[in-house]
Amino acid sequence: MTFLKKQSIKQTASKTADHSVSNNQITEGVIWKQLLIFFFPILFGTFFQQLYNTVDAIIVGRFVGKQALAAVGGPTGTVINLLIGFFVGLSSGATVIISQYYGAKREEMVGYAVHTAITASVISGAVLMVIGFVGAPFALNAMGTPEDIVGFATLYMRIYFLGTIANLIYNIGSGILRAVGDSKRPLYFLIASCFANIILDIVFVVYFHMGIAGAALATILSQCVSAFLVIWVLVRTSDMYQLHFSKLGLDMRMLKRIVRIGLPSGLQSAMYTTSNIIIQSSVNSLGTDTVAAWATYGKIDVIFWMIISAFSISVTTFVGQNYGAGKMDRVRKGIRVCLGMSFVTTLFLSLFLYNFGQYIFQIFTTDPAVLTIGMDVLHYLVPTFFTYIIIEIYSGSLKGIGDSWFPMFLTMTGVCALRVLWLLLYVPSHHNIHAIIFTYPMTWVVTSILFLIYFHGFSPMRKIR
Repeated sequence: MTFLKKQSIKQTASKTADHSVSNNQITEGVIWKQLLIFFFPILFGTFFQQLYNTVDAIIVGRFVGKQALAAVGGPTGTVINLLIGFFVGLSSGATVIISQYYGAKREEMVGYAVHTAITASVISGAVLMVIGFVGAPFALNAMGTPEDIVGFATLYMRIYFLGTIANLIYNIGSGILRAVGDSKRPLYFLIASCFANIILDIVFVVYFHMGIAGAALATILSQCVSAFLVIWVLVRTSDMYQLHFSKLGLDMRMLKRIVRIGLPSGLQSAMYTTSNIIIQSSVNSLGTDTVAAWATYGKIDVIFWMIISAFSISVTTFVGQNYGAGKMDRVRKGIRVCLGMSFVTTLFLSLFLYNFGQYIFQIFTTDPAVLTIGMDVLHYLVPTFFTYIIIEIYSGSLKGIGDSWFPMFLTMTGVCALRVLWLLLYVPSHHNIHAIIFTYPMTWVVTSILFLIYFHGFSPMRKIR
């Protein structure tokens, strides 16, 4: 790692990286190349971020049992996503604002945004840590989590939430770097922390026999590694997004701007996860085998979510910087190119998972009942992935120009409200896994249609010519 080298080497590496970032080609270069140059580091970064819980699931599934596997990947993940996802979505407002100010070369405003965002992440992390630690057993019981899972899940969640501050610091710090066009260093930091997590998982669970507590402890310690590295880069840069500890604080005007843009994303994430909690509750009622299968499927279909999220983040930053620089033609072309690449990638991924997903399943568990249920779910949902693409790319594009509220209402109506109605009105009388998971493609199709109508007919994007 660079920080282990001599001081002169560190200074040279820092200057070289800063030069490359300040001269990024997002507003100048070939569009498809710039999107891919930005996309791949984000994709791999998301992959390594997801690998935290995936490694936990593999190790506890193999060395502790399927109850522990169900706990790590099922109800705990849903509750964690509800709380963490809200604050990460909220912080996305800072990424949009910084990308716009950075594209417009407004150094003072970038500084205000950076210091306000970091301060807010520390405060939010402290609050969230307390809420998660205290509320874990209540949330799990409210979801109807099977009794043989509750103990494992509560212990895992309580330890996990102790690392919330580091988690949010990394997420906002990496968002700042991506906003200015640097998607590589967040990737490097995640690789380092992911390897730390794997090593600590093996040490704590396999050798020290600490069970699920060891897996959770390994996760939060490795998150501290990534948080330290991202702060280290922000402090040492000489570019306009440099972090000064003496300037940390909340600029209320900037905070309002961040919240105005980020709150819809946070609420959207919370609504998504709330509907998923209802889905998880329905799955919980089908027994431990189904819970374990659903949890394992979640580790496989996350490949799609990593890819589509990486495209969404890429187009948000691309649109934000070009919009800030007044290059509207590049905004329109960038959206079309990103949409096309997303469709092609999703097609190949769906074919791969449909035909070879069983081999990935067997990495997590060899239980015959779990495998049978899991493959049934996979073959049902994977062919429908393409129906979600428009939602993510159009939402990311609109966010790049600061339009966040109406997309949130579209998502709330098309995905969350319709999903909840289906689960409450239809599923109780058709109590099986197919009835539960049909809510995904159904709501994706409806919401995609709503986004198409709004994006081309009513949104501010239609005025960009």
